[in-house]
Parts: sequence; C-alpha cells; structure tokens
Amino acid sequence: PERSTNLLGVRHILLVLSGKGGVGKSTLSTELALALRHQGHRVGILDVDLCGPSIPRMLRVQDRAVHQCDSGWVPVFVGQDRAIALMSIGFLLERPDDAVVWRGPKKNALIKQFVTDVAWGDLDFLIVDTPPGTSDEHISTVEALRPYRLLGAILVTTPQ
Repeated sequence: PERSTNLLGVRHILLVLSGKGGVGKSTLSTELALALRHQGHRVGILDVDLCGPSIPRMLRVQDRAVHQCDSGWVPVFVGQDRAIALMSIGFLLERPDDAVVWRGPKKNALIKQFVTDVAWGDLDFLIVDTPPGTSDEHISTVEALRPYRLLGAILVTTPQ
C-alpha cells in the first residue's frame, strides 16, 4: 500500500478493539489519551467507529468542525493546551446524532482516507478507536496502517 507522509511524525500507533459493542472501547481510548497527555506525550485519537462516533462528545468537542489544509484534514484539537488531536466522522455529520448507514466500500474508503489524509503532525501516540465486532472496517484499518509502526492493540473484553 501507498505510504502517506501524514503519519510519518507519529511514533506509535495503538488499536483499541473488542469482539462486541458496549464494552468501553471509546471510554478506554479517551482515558488512555488523557493519561498519556498527562504524562507529557503528544496524543491523537482516530475514531473509526463510523456508526457510533462517541469520542467527540466524551471530550466535549462535538460542535467543532474539521478544516482542510494543503496536506489534508486538520484534526480538532482538544483542551486549552491543544495536546490531543482528534479526527472522527462525528465532525463530518450535519448533526452529531445522525446515523451513518453506509455499505462496506464507502466505509472502507473513509477509513483509508482518515489514515492517509489527516495532518496529524508530530505525535508520540495515535490511538485508533475501532467499531465493535470483527468487520471489514477492522481489516481496512489494519491494511491502511500496515506500512506504519503499529505499536500494538488493546483488546477490551467483559467477563460474561
């Protein structure tokens, strides 16, 4: 796959996954980003949960918009120190609670675009919040990130 220069300044990429919904992936992604930021790291969150983009609401930036620059989309920066960069489909919807009803190819194209066309700048960590389950979106995400240094994955499970 073709390598984008937009991820060259990202030192570590971390996927957050689960086999089912409602286990706390987005909460864990958000808390992990806040903890890493608290330790002085530069952090980004890529919310590829296309049907349930909750991270903008969790970080209280759901009313923001993304803008274009020469190298692609500029992520939304969170907090007074702007230490967390966030990209989510939630910023691209007319209303934050709108449902996204797309077939696989369109979802997969957007995921690839999120990976290649967001101007992240220099980040210590990019946390990728994935949708629930084991779908095409996961395969598309991993395929798009394959040329980069993937630190690893956190698998969120529940005890039932």
